Amino acid sequence: MELYELTALELAQKLRAGEVTQQEAVEAALSRIHAAQRSNNAFVTVDGPVFPAADLTASPLAGVPMAYKDNICTRGVRTTCASKILGDFAPCYDATVAERLSAAGAVSMGKLNMDEFAMGSTSETSFYGPVRNPWDLTRAPGGSAVGTAAAGTAAGSSGGAAAAVAAGEVWYAIGSDTGGSIRQPAAYCGVTGMKPTYGTVSRYGLIAYASSLDQMGPIARSAADCAAVLDLIQGKDPRDGTCLDAPAGGLRSSLTGDLKGKKIGLPVDCFGEGLDPEVRAAVLAAADVLKARGAEVEEFALPVMEYVVPTYYIIAAAEASSNLSRFDGVKYGWRAEGYEDLTDLYCKTRTQGFGSEVKRRILLGTFVLSSGYYDAYYKKALQVKAVIKKAFDEAFAKYDLLLTPVAPTTAPKLGESLTDPLKMYLSDIYTVSVNLAGLPALSMPCGFDSKGLPIGAQLIGPALGDGGVLNAAHAFQLATDWHKKSPKGGDAQ
Repeated sequence: MELYELTALELAQKLRAGEVTQQEAVEAALSRIHAAQRSNNAFVTVDGPVFPAADLTASPLAGVPMAYKDNICTRGVRTTCASKILGDFAPCYDATVAERLSAAGAVSMGKLNMDEFAMGSTSETSFYGPVRNPWDLTRAPGGSAVGTAAAGTAAGSSGGAAAAVAAGEVWYAIGSDTGGSIRQPAAYCGVTGMKPTYGTVSRYGLIAYASSLDQMGPIARSAADCAAVLDLIQGKDPRDGTCLDAPAGGLRSSLTGDLKGKKIGLPVDCFGEGLDPEVRAAVLAAADVLKARGAEVEEFALPVMEYVVPTYYIIAAAEASSNLSRFDGVKYGWRAEGYEDLTDLYCKTRTQGFGSEVKRRILLGTFVLSSGYYDAYYKKALQVKAVIKKAFDEAFAKYDLLLTPVAPTTAPKLGESLTDPLKMYLSDIYTVSVNLAGLPALSMPCGFDSKGLPIGAQLIGPALGDGGVLNAAHAFQLATDWHKKSPKGGDAQ
């Protein structure tokens, strides 16, 4: 077995046992990155030189090469949000997540490509070109990252993170999830991605998109890997006022694989019109596996799902409009030339520095926050958000977990969503509700469609029920090997 086929925990074990040296692990990662970059465009910045961990006993993942989504601040390393406007920005501090992983012996390989400012569902709005799905490279013409309308997407704004893990370039990555941006790319790339309970992972150092929805989490091969990463990054942080003072750690040690006595609900509203039949069949087959592991599975109605997409896009756009107002060319970032006065500087910098999808969402957010429309749109969206949260609370009074698809289809072709933004927004129908309600959710590979593209199933838990979500996914992965599959047998070049 090649090193890139190992899980993060398996590689860490070999490092501690002396079966693999840190130099060998780093060289294996760099080799995969350099071989795959022209094809999948997963990285924006590759670190160099890479410094190995000083202490392989610092954590269960010490010495394992990983990478960060490019909206997570890393001291002295370019952090661009895949945008022209932050093309030369190198933070003078580390995000809390980066601090904690560095202390735990993480070895960063660099920064991963994404949708510009995390705004998109296909990882193709990046200023640095779209990310390509490693499972679909045969359909991509040539090595250029631009203009590949026939290539498959990695999907979700953390597409670079999922593509890099799937292609064996790193063993795990840290992404961000505002409406599904960890879970969608994980599903489309055949890896495992976890969006934890809102407030359990500090957002300090994450360049904000929508502050009430954003959350960072891991993408890796297995649920056990995700649990090990979360053990390292969760916990109270005084620098983030939204961070919960909740118990941290112990997630990996709680993975028993035992589902006896657990009740899992299947929302019938997530299995109806618009869902690809192959995706439906794979997710329902996953339900059968969970049932065989001891869980009780039954269908129930969750009609509030029809309101989640419009509610999410009103709230997310409004918060984006506010958060992105700081990018004006004055204090940092790219600045337009040839301006006449301060107003002209603002206008030209933001017009030329932001891509079309970012500008679309800023305009939408500014509109719903404007006088005369605040009550009609934004205030109502907040009220519906509360209704959505209540509906999930009522579901979890009866069920321990929910099981749904991650996306209505497998990975779309590049260009399809950009020509139809509404189609792109509707692809988030199964994921955005989790962010609105602040719940933990995980995407796990559960099969392939007839085109050979991965299918993901989503497990959702109640607030602070991260351990139950991870254990159910672990139980599924003990009984299946979907998470062990690699593109073209691991040849993602």
